[in-house]
Amino acid sequence: MTTAGNLLFGSGGSGNFIAFDARVGKPFGHSQLRANPSNSAITYVMDGHQYILVAGGEDYYAFRLQD
Repeated sequence: MTTAGNLLFGSGGSGNFIAFDARVGKPFGHSQLRANPSNSAITYVMDGHQYILVAGGEDYYAFRLQD
C-alpha cells in the first residue's frame, strides 16, 4: 500500500511491518508484530489523523502517522 505522502508499506518477513520512502525505496521505519502481516494494510482518517491498520496473525495493529 502507498500513501499520498509517498510512504510504501509492506512486510519484511519474520513479523516486520516496514514503511519505506516510496521515492527512493529507503526504509523509513518498522514495527515488529507478533506474526507476519496477514493482509494488505489499509489507511483511514479519524479525528483529523491518518492511521494505518494491518493484521498480524489474529491481532490487529493501528499506527498513527505523524502530522
